[in-house]
Parts: sequence; structure tokens; C-alpha cells
Amino acid sequence: VQLQASGGGLVQAGGSLRLSCTASGRTFSNAVMGWFRQAPGKEREFVAGISRSGGITYYADSVKGRFAISRDKDKNAVFLQMDSLRPEDTAVYYCAATYRGQPRPIAQSSYDYWGQGTLVTVSS
Repeated sequence: VQLQASGGGLVQAGGSLRLSCTASGRTFSNAVMGWFRQAPGKEREFVAGISRSGGITYYADSVKGRFAISRDKDKNAVFLQMDSLRPEDTAVYYCAATYRGQPRPIAQSSYDYWGQGTLVTVSS
């Protein structure tokens, strides 16, 4: 499975971006998907996750109410809508996938496949 994240860029504080993650080699339809981010000088951290059906979503406290994860099985894609962006959201954002039976969506160790990352820069 190869994951491709896109949609990053430079945006002013308060603005919005929509990240996309597409897959090749295998369908996403039976994978739990997640978004993680790594800011300069910091460890990679969980941002959002979504269940196989799309009916359950998970968010880090720092992004609740501002970010929304969704998936489109027909397009074999997962999205991260980011609104009310803040300078502290600046990071490289990674999408990840796991096909394990009962993964912990917020744990990096649950994921087996990772995209290359897309840079989000929020200016103040």
C-alpha cells in the first residue's frame, strides 16, 4: 500500500486547508485511517482518526471543534478539513492506515502504512 498525502501549504492564522490522502495498491475501505503531525523539534503526534465505516471519529484535544476527518470509499480517500488554523498547527502532516483487527486509532504503533507527509505552515 502506498499512501499519498496532499493539500498542505501556507495559510494565515484563522484560515482553512483541506488535506487529502489517497492510496494505491490496496483499497482503504477496510482500513482504520489516521492523521498525525510532527512540528519542528517535536515528536510526531496524533491528530485525528476514523473507523472503517466512517461512523466513529477520534480527535486530539488540541484540534477538537476545528478539524474534521472524513472518508470517501468510492474515491479511496481520506480527508482532513482544518479550520480556524493557528500557528501552533504548523507541522508536517502524515496520513496512516492499518488493517489490524482492533487497532488503537490514536496510537502510532497501530499503523502499518504511512504517507510521505505534507507541510502545513500557519502564519500569524
